[in-house]
Amino acid sequence: MKYLLDITRDIIYSWLEQMNVANTTKLTRLKCFKAFLGRCFDNGWFANKFWRSVNIKVDMEIKVGATDEEVNLLLSVLDYTKFIDLRNATAILLMYRCGLRIGTIARMREQHVDFVNQRLRLDGEVMKNHKGLILPIDNQIAYLLEVMVKQNSLIRSEFKEVNDNLFITVKGKPTSNSITSNSIQKQLRKYTLKYGINNINPHTLRRGFAKNIYAKSNDLLLVSKALSFGDGI
Repeated sequence: MKYLLDITRDIIYSWLEQMNVANTTKLTRLKCFKAFLGRCFDNGWFANKFWRSVNIKVDMEIKVGATDEEVNLLLSVLDYTKFIDLRNATAILLMYRCGLRIGTIARMREQHVDFVNQRLRLDGEVMKNHKGLILPIDNQIAYLLEVMVKQNSLIRSEFKEVNDNLFITVKGKPTSNSITSNSIQKQLRKYTLKYGINNINPHTLRRGFAKNIYAKSNDLLLVSKALSFGDGI
């Protein structure tokens, strides 16, 4: 094969079959090649996108969500007299029961909590899709939030920090300094090592939230809508 126009579906499949690599690697290479062919099409070098029908079957790993048993087990071993455990337990419940993403939690302010009506009133500034949202919270979450807000005030006063973040560090600073650095997420990793509960992290907690909604409704559209306010799983 010397020319672009010599490329056909059969040629692509033959090229893939000659690779002595896993199908996942073949799929990655195919995606790159399709992207190149797409550029060629944009330049008018192909009359149609014949390569779009070329596919590779890959057994995808099923993404597991956290379960009630795993979440309750972790909550049962935390020490709520310690601010870190109190804060992390509250974050875990917000992800698992309300479907909030860790990034949203890190950006939340204390004024987003309506204790009178037991609701979260989230504005677009803390949501990835920039759309406001009102979420009900149960008695347990409301109680933990109330205790945490009181502790926040004491910590800020001690370390002379001025902010209104709902979730802060033990020194009164925001829990997230960047997209890749979040103290709550780091603490969850430590819990998995300390207590041997491997299915506890921001992604599996939100998947657990989605799984619970589906189990109750058997409605994928409802699950999709429930997750759309966050950032997707």
